[in-house]
Amino acid sequence: MTSPSPHDRSRNDDEDDPVERMISQTGCAELHYAVQECMAEHQDWRVCQSQVQTFKDCMMDFQNARKKQLMKQQPMSTESTAS
Repeated sequence: MTSPSPHDRSRNDDEDDPVERMISQTGCAELHYAVQECMAEHQDWRVCQSQVQTFKDCMMDFQNARKKQLMKQQPMSTESTAS
């Protein structure tokens, strides 16, 4: 009995794809799909620059919001002076 090849993309692994899962958590998934569709249609990344920039902006907004959230969760470190 042979196990399926890890490179066999005919299986439906969308639900288990860690990249898909990560992008879905950002709220930017639709913009990611727009980039993919543009690339599939035109086969030229230069044609898709507006979609790429919109996706990039969304990801940057997510990262900045996440950074602010993490900064709020960490208590301010106060250096104590020991004599």
